[in-house]
Amino acid sequence: MANAQHKPTGHEKIETSNFLMIVLILIAVAIGGIVEIVPLYFQRSTTQPTATLKPYSPLQLAGRDVYIREGCYNCHSQMVRPFRAETLRYGPYSTAGEFVYDHPFQWGSKRTGPDLHRVGGRYTDEWHRVHLISPRDLVPESNMPAYPWLARAGVDAAEMPTKLKALRRLGVPYSDADVAAASEAVKGKTELDALVAYLQVLGTSPAGASK
Repeated sequence: MANAQHKPTGHEKIETSNFLMIVLILIAVAIGGIVEIVPLYFQRSTTQPTATLKPYSPLQLAGRDVYIREGCYNCHSQMVRPFRAETLRYGPYSTAGEFVYDHPFQWGSKRTGPDLHRVGGRYTDEWHRVHLISPRDLVPESNMPAYPWLARAGVDAAEMPTKLKALRRLGVPYSDADVAAASEAVKGKTELDALVAYLQVLGTSPAGASK
């Protein structure tokens, strides 16, 4: 007697159907992502700024734009991991509350150069200027490129109010007075001035209690 025709089980149907397998994998990943990500939007530790965190000043904000434009994040992270070796070298580990006003944040992962999250106040403004214009004058083994044109390029004062308004829509607490004074705050400043101002504020709002 011929064997009865084999009927594939549910598991076999999944394994032999590429389309069904892809759909189920996407569903599983979506559910896992939702379970991990959604609760973060309701935790004070991830949504509330640290006690001393302030929005970037117009000059610091302009410097952040220069930082992103020049690709500094490709070699420098802005996140100190919660490990002993990290905190001994860079200082207290990073917390989400320190980045509430960053859109987008610049955590990064690659460290061709050192982490920059706690660099604020570690060096003088002049040190940063020399380091950006001629890195090897201060760090002979550095492979960072020089950025001399930043000292010649002026900050576009006219666009700063628009930037502050856009960030205000995202929840950054800029007042009408802040917006109105934004252009004047950067008038006559170079992109080098702005980038130094941005670097000097990184990591200066200590981790800990939230508002």
